[in-house]
Amino acid sequence: MPSPSSLGLHRVLDRPGGMLPQAAHRLDARPELMADDEVRIDVEVLHLDAASFRQLNASHADSKGRSRGADVRQAVLDIVAERGKMQNPVTGSGGMLIGRVAEVGPASTLGLSAGQQVATLVSLSLTPLCLTDGLQGWDGRGATVPAAGHAILFGRSIAAALPPDLPADVALMVMDVCGAPALVDRLVGQHRARSGRTPTVCVLGGAGKSGMLSLAAAGRAGAGRRIAVVRDEGEADQVSVSGEAERVVVADARDPVQVSVAVTEAGGPADLTVVCVDAPGCEQPAILATADGGTVVYFSMATTFSAAALGAEGVAADVTMLIGNGYAPGHAELALELVRTRAGVRAAFDARVPTTQTTDL
Repeated sequence: MPSPSSLGLHRVLDRPGGMLPQAAHRLDARPELMADDEVRIDVEVLHLDAASFRQLNASHADSKGRSRGADVRQAVLDIVAERGKMQNPVTGSGGMLIGRVAEVGPASTLGLSAGQQVATLVSLSLTPLCLTDGLQGWDGRGATVPAAGHAILFGRSIAAALPPDLPADVALMVMDVCGAPALVDRLVGQHRARSGRTPTVCVLGGAGKSGMLSLAAAGRAGAGRRIAVVRDEGEADQVSVSGEAERVVVADARDPVQVSVAVTEAGGPADLTVVCVDAPGCEQPAILATADGGTVVYFSMATTFSAAALGAEGVAADVTMLIGNGYAPGHAELALELVRTRAGVRAAFDARVPTTQTTDL
């Protein structure tokens, strides 16, 4: 049984000792180490997850649908001040951060030392966080947030030193979604071992960060046909240039019939379908894109899992549905290796590096 301190129960302000930090509304984010296995991080950059950032932009848009960056920035500050963590109250998700190790408790088992620059591999939705700079270096218009403050890691947290051979912005984006390719790699391998054939893999949102890495992981693991579903021709070009899909189709990932027809015409239905779209409504399209006996993995925080379960039942679909877990042993190393060794993937991530932020709002 893990100790209460290793799970962070002592930092929960709602019901101390009875609720895990992710489910809690408020955490104690004071900088002092409150347990011997805690680690304090001096924050340098936050990276908001896609579903949360999308929702914040939509909620703070003007009459023409343009995001009001100053309002998005204030919303993030308000959330952290109220909750002691960055957890979007609508999506329930947060993101991750880069920082330098400031203090390591004597009983910590994370293998970190003071001065290391690290990325946390656990969600900001469960990480005690305090911001001290008012996010003045961020214009509210990108998911990568220059920041100052501190964060606390627990004994059961996960963090990794930033690799010296990749830019920090690229490494952060990769580590933010590294759970997806790790699980795809595992599932493709299991399918080949069980059936003796190479599976067809379909990725909804194949041009995104997790989608591109999932396609690459499927190829690395020996998938047969890889089908990427994207929203427009621009995204189709990105995936085609990367070389990580045999077929790329443009379809609305929220439209069950459109997706089903497009995937079938591209060589489906798929043995494994991976949902990497940061918008709600993709539950049933993924089910209809998947062959009987196949598997659907929902990696989007915008997924409504009751809709997935009832949707499969409603169309008599015999599919296994999995919730994408952001953790798997060796997940960061696998994802970083994909970026290092697959030129198309590296180019796609390099193109996503944000430009310099402005603050004249």
